[in-house]
Amino acid sequence: MCGNIMSAPLPAVVPAARKATAAVIFLHGLGDTGHGWAEAFAGIRSSHIKYICPHAPVRPVTLNMNMAMPTWFDIIGLSPDSQEDEPGIKHAAECIKALIDQEVKNGIPSNRIILGGFSQGPISGANRDISILQCHGDSDPLVPVTFGSLTAEKLKTLVNPANVTFKTYEGMMHNSSHQEMMDVKQFIDKLLPPID
Repeated sequence: MCGNIMSAPLPAVVPAARKATAAVIFLHGLGDTGHGWAEAFAGIRSSHIKYICPHAPVRPVTLNMNMAMPTWFDIIGLSPDSQEDEPGIKHAAECIKALIDQEVKNGIPSNRIILGGFSQGPISGANRDISILQCHGDSDPLVPVTFGSLTAEKLKTLVNPANVTFKTYEGMMHNSSHQEMMDVKQFIDKLLPPID
């Protein structure tokens, strides 16, 4: 990706089964890698879409007693008023922009690229017309569903509120589920239909 090559290997990629006319860039959560998400997208893929699952660099995480692990940026705390690692967030955004720029150079128009992520991974943009699907387990012990609701309300102030969909999944903890992945597939396929 960008930054330290040794701590952030090349992304896990699920290539399009035919000519790629769209791409999904999906960021994993804290302590994870892109491999599991690439496998998940391989199970729901559409043949014209390339799925790119980058790996975060390994660095110390304040919240986890400075233990080194894959992370897009440092996490200082989990409360809504916790300090945020602004330089780390900006660096992660630059790295993702570099991935987008590379896909545009590869011939995929920027309006045919979707960004997504899990837990620490989701990001938003400045385009008020973007569509956002936010999914959350109602039994998540790590990131309470109330935080998800607050995030959805904040997103509605940044983009067209009608374009923000917040879905909760009964009994789901801090993980993903089959139903959630089917909802993600439906969202992606609606926004990135085949064009050839």
